[in-house]
Amino acid sequence: MNREKRNTLKVKRKTHKIIGDTSRVITRPHLPDEKSRISRIIQRVLSLSATGAEKLMAQILVEFSGRHNDIGHIFERHLKEVEDYLPKATVLSKVQRALIGAYFTKEYSIESAALFNPSIVPHPDQRHLKEGSLRFIMSLRATGEGHISSIVFRSGVLDRRNRLRFDPISDFVETADLQPDPVYKRNPFLRKLYEMEAVTETASYILNQLAENFSYKELLQRIEMLRAKPQFAADSQNRAFEIIRWLADSNYEVRFHADHRISERVIFPVSKNESRGIEDARFVRFSDTDRAVTYYATYTAYNGSTVLPQLIETKDFITFNILTLNGKAVQNKGMALFPRKLGNRYAMLSRQDGENNRIMFSDNIHFWQESQIIQEPKRPWEFIQIGNCGSPLETEEGWIVLTHGVGPMRQYCIGAVLLDLENPAKVIARLDEPLLAPHAKEREGYVPNVVYSCGAIIHNHELVIPYAMSDINSGIATVGVRELMDCMAR
Repeated sequence: MNREKRNTLKVKRKTHKIIGDTSRVITRPHLPDEKSRISRIIQRVLSLSATGAEKLMAQILVEFSGRHNDIGHIFERHLKEVEDYLPKATVLSKVQRALIGAYFTKEYSIESAALFNPSIVPHPDQRHLKEGSLRFIMSLRATGEGHISSIVFRSGVLDRRNRLRFDPISDFVETADLQPDPVYKRNPFLRKLYEMEAVTETASYILNQLAENFSYKELLQRIEMLRAKPQFAADSQNRAFEIIRWLADSNYEVRFHADHRISERVIFPVSKNESRGIEDARFVRFSDTDRAVTYYATYTAYNGSTVLPQLIETKDFITFNILTLNGKAVQNKGMALFPRKLGNRYAMLSRQDGENNRIMFSDNIHFWQESQIIQEPKRPWEFIQIGNCGSPLETEEGWIVLTHGVGPMRQYCIGAVLLDLENPAKVIARLDEPLLAPHAKEREGYVPNVVYSCGAIIHNHELVIPYAMSDINSGIATVGVRELMDCMAR
């Protein structure tokens, strides 16, 4: 194939830009680092007269109730976080409960710094659309104060000409309540402990007393029973308790209100291993062998020093299960699941070494042991590293994989490769030049000279690519699938 033909590839950038809105705020607990201050703050609130407390609470409601759907519920939830610091035998009035909750609440602007690294999937509900149209859900990485990242959503419709219409964005944003008593499976739990080299006498003793499906409450009860009547050395027991609790807390479920817009939902860091952010979710619509559809997303949990790949599972974008990924191949960033099994195995793209594009296979979606290199940096625009830009897209000719390449001056570009349909470890074609490179209006931002995506879709014979611009906001580009195939070097 000659260079002249490859240079005919035309990518169309949509004019629509997806920009963060600083007015979209959630509430978070506001607890001082020095825990002894909590009691003093509570005492100051309790010292207010009944009239003074009522007047102050009324003013708080005037200023903040219009910014949140159920601010009373929020205050009650945050009061529970400091209940242990209340003076003994204290009976609080309704106003005092709300007021103490308010003092330990703060607003957090989730999109104040950036809204970027999007992925896109078909919406679970495709009813009531015009012929040739597709309803979609877009996930984005939202970043706010302290550079803490969370996952937010947008929805909309692509018509038969791939004209884009976003649904109205709600003024409200909500974090989901954690489900109070999640259920775990004993064998996967035990396998993860083996991976962590944490199967001790204490851990075995506790798990052997639990059923195959056990609840968080049952796990804590067994821990407390052993703590009350120790069977093993104190240091060994306490270390095992800590590891078991950490693993349980890293697997959780969140549920949103079904009648609220999807743009109101934000998945904010919950567990310790993601305390500094949930980064770069790559969503994919996964069809199982029985045609059941589940939406998965891999993301990077960051605690300020280490990264850990995690998995999100949902059927409806209302209830989300957050799960640990396990195995010696689970490391580094940028894992992207294939949209179906290949044979009887799951397949996933990865970048364990931080440099090359890799693939791995597994019988169990939660455990990944081995990976192999399928693509190494070969072109000048990707000499530093390459990796995927989301899950592979299936066509009759092979799997289209958007890639990112890092070149001189840390410039990120988006490229593409074609993997063999039956043996995706084999690259059968690739673009010699970038599909998307940052132009003058896209190169300025939090991280200059970057275009990046976490997942595209194919609709009406076009590749629809949501992409981030310099880690600050996002846009949309399209390119014909046939045109892209014809421009790939084989």
